[in-house]
Amino acid sequence: ARAQIQQEPFLETTVGSGINISCSHSKIQNSELIYWYRQLPGRGPELLVSAHKGFKELPDIGGRVWVSADRRWSALWLRSPRRGDAAVYYCALGA
Repeated sequence: ARAQIQQEPFLETTVGSGINISCSHSKIQNSELIYWYRQLPGRGPELLVSAHKGFKELPDIGGRVWVSADRRWSALWLRSPRRGDAAVYYCALGA
């Protein structure tokens, strides 16, 4: 069966306050990577990171991605988001 992904439909925070965007992918296959994208207003999607397990720092956006040990969950954390970070954030799975 194809993996099903779930994300919160809407999150907000104040400038400078950290935010955690989580993603559930309960039927992920071992060969699949987890991808996080963001789409700023008026722009195309931008790949932020691909990950398999554990933590990855994202210095360009002041954040990090975490993947759970069983790989059923991942989260994108922005340490101190600014107004320019307002965007649609997506997680996806792929080979």
